[in-house]
Amino acid sequence: MARRPAPLSAPSAPAGQSAQAGQRRQGAQVDVREWASGIRLSGFMVIMLSLVILGAWVLVPTLGTYIDQRQKIAALEASVQVSAEQIKALEQEQERWEDPAYITTQARERLYYVKPGEVVYLVDNDLDPASLPQEQAPVSENLTETPADWMPQLLRSVTGAGLAQNASPAE
Repeated sequence: MARRPAPLSAPSAPAGQSAQAGQRRQGAQVDVREWASGIRLSGFMVIMLSLVILGAWVLVPTLGTYIDQRQKIAALEASVQVSAEQIKALEQEQERWEDPAYITTQARERLYYVKPGEVVYLVDNDLDPASLPQEQAPVSENLTETPADWMPQLLRSVTGAGLAQNASPAE
């Protein structure tokens, strides 16, 4: 879209016409037909525009595939990093198990092994009384008939088991 250079000297117009042209330039109105007639499409321009559109049509799916593959590669690199950290932790654990003092400590704590002549005291009930479950009501001696509809009873039983307080060791 090459523009033609403006003529060096504009022909003089009557005073009324130049005033109208000045108002047209000052106003915000643009004649669309006048603007559209200034655009000239040549055969070369149509070919280039179609090549740009064809290039975009070909490259957009390829670009999407590239981005997807980069995301997968980043996820795999992160999983490799996590695996390397796990391997490092397992190697440290293996080094600990090569120490005879660590093996002895683990045998004493986990399996309650003792050396000959040692006396071991095990505390049987070391729970805090506040964390113990509340006393159950005594079982009645009266026999009652259960209702025929078993589903609500099952639901009450499951929710009661889920809400029961369990004893846990005090820390």
